Amino acid sequence: MKYEVKKQMYEGKAKQVFATSDPSIVMVHYKDDATAGDGEKKGTIRDKGIVNNKLSNALMQKLEKEGIPTHYVEEINDRDTFVKKVEIVPLEVIIRNVAAGHFSLRMGVPEGTPFKTPILEFSYKNDDLHDPFINHYYALALDLATQKEIDTITKYSFKINEILKKILLDANIRLIDFKLEFGRLPDGTIILADEISPDTCRFWDATTGAHLDKDLFRRDMGGEADAYQEVMKRLLG
Repeated sequence: MKYEVKKQMYEGKAKQVFATSDPSIVMVHYKDDATAGDGEKKGTIRDKGIVNNKLSNALMQKLEKEGIPTHYVEEINDRDTFVKKVEIVPLEVIIRNVAAGHFSLRMGVPEGTPFKTPILEFSYKNDDLHDPFINHYYALALDLATQKEIDTITKYSFKINEILKKILLDANIRLIDFKLEFGRLPDGTIILADEISPDTCRFWDATTGAHLDKDLFRRDMGGEADAYQEVMKRLLG
């Protein structure tokens, strides 16, 4: 192994993060744990960690080739990956192409309604406050990010959307909406962090409209483990 793995630094709902012998590199371990409803619902999805690790790494490498800098360094095994250590910008970015989930409830737009243009939303990444919806004026006023960082994040997010939509449609999957997180390197460079997976994206079969994402778990629809495997099979073969 290129870096020696040391003590655990952090454990979230879906991942554990470990320090390594290189202070600029951490190891991420993907778990099968699943939560929904702001942590109210808890469970597991069989081999979810494997799917999310492999899929996220593959998509990040494709994005790198298209000029999007990411935290990806090296996949170690089915569940573990070395990534660049970043300071996470406390903004969750949501890109919406089609009305679904909270947007449909909040705006009274029927689920499945396509938008004329993609929508970008910010949420303040704060578990205690349940990640409230904010705009960029909040982000500036609360010193969550600078205008330059917000501009970079916005530019990258829309570009990521266009790249992912094409990759997914080639696998007969519609990208409905998805969440992104970005981080700062020590020199202030903004890069894509976290993951891109059925946990963080809404994927619908382009032909049938069937859900291929965590909504199956959230809504007690069943079949989530098979859906995650199906996405991986279509995208990675």
